[in-house]
Amino acid sequence: MGDAPPSENVTSSRRPLHLAAAAALALFVLAAVLATGSRRDAWTGRELETLRGLSLGSLPPLPADPSNAYADDPLAADLGHRLFFDVRLSGDGRVACATCHLPELGFTDGKPLGEGVGTTARRTMTVVGTAYSPWLFWDGRADSQWSQALGPLESPVEHGGSRLQYAHLIAEHYAAEYEAVFGPLPDLSGLPATGGPVEDPAARANWESLTPEQQEDVTRVFVNVGKAIAAYERLLMPGESRFDRYVEAVLAGDGAAARAILSDDEVAGLRLFIGEAGCTNCHGGPLFTNNEFHNTGVPARPELPEDPGRAVGARQVLASEFNCLGPWSDAAPRDCAELRFLKAEGHELERAFKPPTLRNVAESAPYMHAGQFATLAEVLRHYDEAPRAPAGHSELSPLGLSDAQLAQLEAFLRSLSAPLAAPERYLRAPEGAVR
Repeated sequence: MGDAPPSENVTSSRRPLHLAAAAALALFVLAAVLATGSRRDAWTGRELETLRGLSLGSLPPLPADPSNAYADDPLAADLGHRLFFDVRLSGDGRVACATCHLPELGFTDGKPLGEGVGTTARRTMTVVGTAYSPWLFWDGRADSQWSQALGPLESPVEHGGSRLQYAHLIAEHYAAEYEAVFGPLPDLSGLPATGGPVEDPAARANWESLTPEQQEDVTRVFVNVGKAIAAYERLLMPGESRFDRYVEAVLAGDGAAARAILSDDEVAGLRLFIGEAGCTNCHGGPLFTNNEFHNTGVPARPELPEDPGRAVGARQVLASEFNCLGPWSDAAPRDCAELRFLKAEGHELERAFKPPTLRNVAESAPYMHAGQFATLAEVLRHYDEAPRAPAGHSELSPLGLSDAQLAQLEAFLRSLSAPLAAPERYLRAPEGAVR
């Protein structure tokens, strides 16, 4: 019956070719995977400089605060630590700094609006890393950590107390610690229990009954309370995150370590963050904030009064008795460049707010200055859509990112989480604290 059918001969003769092709394809796929893996963590020189600038390794030494002569005094920090957790620093004896700045929540409170003796009109900002900031609060109405600490103490909706009340508290419960840092306390005997330039009519009347010398003595104690709290807050810093370890690995050329630290989605989100999404326009530097003020079209909360943001905050810091150029500052005028050259007028200040740090942002919900967004996904959607600002002019333009890209951005932001870097004892209430 002779030869096999031609079709069988063809199939038989081609089988080795199919095996060879399959092997070649497998090698090609493997090479592509390996190449993709290497490209994933390959960055241009300019991108590497951006990554380096965002990492904690680029954070400069703690800047001096010439307005606070006690900023780096360890005894002042210990006193400030105790005061930070003391609920007696309030009008009703129930509110401490730590009431809104909880260590376990990264020194925020997890609420849309801060709650003290009343409810504020803004969300609580973290105090972590604020030693590097020339402006404090969402609107920058304070220019030092110590002046920031004083505002809430006399606010009728935050601590709700008065400076004379606080001076009595120091004299009765902290005299030795205070005098070890700041020197002798003034004689407060015979002075009213409360008093200060506050909204409460009785406290204000008491204040006005004091002589100028007595007012000065009381205010000095009040200011020193703020300077002690600032000495404590200067020690609260962000810790190294997975992102920081990734940058170290990339800069060291350790591709295997880089791939083990961040996922593909996190790296893709990082590329968007420093590139197409333009996030570093506001969230640059190792603290992921440029410490300036921006109108990003954040919606207003209809139940709250209109909030002009920096447009009012700039004027308030210039008028504050506790600013860098004021009588209670330890700085020379030459040390107050930010304040001396502050521009306090302009349409661009309308509804402009300070970008918060993005370190530990995944643990800092809700978001924006009045807690307008509950999740990171909502925040990213807002920046992608760039709605019109309620007032002033928004700096945003629509990004047109896909849902997948927005998810990658969120994945990257979650890589910024890390335990805080501070002495362990400063991350909890001191022993014997009145809480």
